[in-house]
Amino acid sequence: MYFAYILKSLKDSGFYYGHSNNLEKRLIEHNKGKVRSTKSRTPFILYYSEKFPTKSEAYKREMFFKSIEGYKFLKEKGII
Repeated sequence: MYFAYILKSLKDSGFYYGHSNNLEKRLIEHNKGKVRSTKSRTPFILYYSEKFPTKSEAYKREMFFKSIEGYKFLKEKGII
């Protein structure tokens, strides 16, 4: 299983979008500062996730979240 996920920074209240096959491990990596793009924004909490059978589908959903349409969808659904 793969996941598209949204993390929320407790430092700046901003969101980070990603995908992974191991959410727990990935969250730990983010919070330990091992991910360059989020290193300065730790700590994070897992804010939202969706499960997919393939990496490709999870990646496509991550890209959707990052798009204007995805942003509107997340706002309309009250996710962010």
